[in-house]
Amino acid sequence: MSSRRPTTIAVIFGGRSVEHDVSIVTGNQVMDAFPADRYEVVPIYISRDGKWYTGDPLRTLKNFEDENVVNMDGVISCVLSPDVRHHGLILNPLAGRFSKSEIKRLDAIFPAVHGSHGEDGTLQGLFELADIPYVGYATMGSGLTNDKVITKMVMRQSNVPVLDDIHFSRDEWLDDPDALIEKITSKFTYPIFVKPATLGSSIGIGRADSEQLLRSSIDIASNFDRRLIVEPAMTNGIEINCSVMGFGNEFEASTLEQPVSWDEFLSYEDKYLRGNEGMKSADRVIPAPISDELTQRIKDISIQAFKAVDGRGIARIDYLVKPETNEVYLNEINTMPGSVSFYLWHEDGYSTTDVVEKLVKLAQSANAVKRRNLYDYKTNLVAVASNRGTKGTKGTKS
Repeated sequence: MSSRRPTTIAVIFGGRSVEHDVSIVTGNQVMDAFPADRYEVVPIYISRDGKWYTGDPLRTLKNFEDENVVNMDGVISCVLSPDVRHHGLILNPLAGRFSKSEIKRLDAIFPAVHGSHGEDGTLQGLFELADIPYVGYATMGSGLTNDKVITKMVMRQSNVPVLDDIHFSRDEWLDDPDALIEKITSKFTYPIFVKPATLGSSIGIGRADSEQLLRSSIDIASNFDRRLIVEPAMTNGIEINCSVMGFGNEFEASTLEQPVSWDEFLSYEDKYLRGNEGMKSADRVIPAPISDELTQRIKDISIQAFKAVDGRGIARIDYLVKPETNEVYLNEINTMPGSVSFYLWHEDGYSTTDVVEKLVKLAQSANAVKRRNLYDYKTNLVAVASNRGTKGTKGTKS
């Protein structure tokens, strides 16, 4: 019988984001995937107002139905310390006279916070400071792929096909909406899609078939983000999705899927409210009913795009495709935790447990590679500066 201690994995979910509810579901799915005999799972819930909690009641999805879970017995406050000496959580950080704070060390972190403050590199920066291995893209890659405008710029530089677009700020829209409408309609014909630049789960996305709907869609989207992007709808096309896992020089593309919806894109309701298994519950065809040649081309593009943004861990990459003409356009890169894509990897022989374990190993590998970098570079600059004074302080008293 092995005496090896379980690996301690923190799963973070919730957060200050319009995708808060989706994140709770994802977090619970991830926690359930880790075998109890090999892993100690530590739930970390971030409330809608940004407060951090941990405790066993957070592992039961039903406890979140009335949003009173943070007041349950067994739930306590916590914070993730950026101090490398702690290498984990500070439990009960605001301890008073009759209680004390404790340190809970973590072996790895599995972020499951969707959208703002989760997929955009902010959490990842905290993990980097704490020097704890974590699942998914690093700070730069997370922030880049969370932004649809910048993602398209990088894809074009990397020869990955994307649809044309026009992007602008909320201030530009408020300053001169007529000029922007003229710019958009002179370049694109209806229907036109309007999207917030940095949100997922189809929140804030609108399809416009007229100027009235275009104006309304921009007004709605501008409530969710200060930067917006508009694109022409690709008529007579289908959506194809592919997941990629890997790090360094080893990457693997999953079986492809074709999501099926009533419109030209999957709404929030299509994705999450038509069943109890998240994206898996939406109508889809797996494997995607396209040729072997087109399937391989999309897999190759997926790995190319994944590497172009310094990808690591996992991502689901969504495409707009016209099979009859072999046209392929990358639509979006959904990084962890935007999509774990368990159901796609099941088609390739990976169980849900296999996926989370592989992702933890990739996280540990990435952290080991990072530790090969030098961060301590000592010079005599401080001594020299203190003797001659710092620039810009001439005339000040020492």
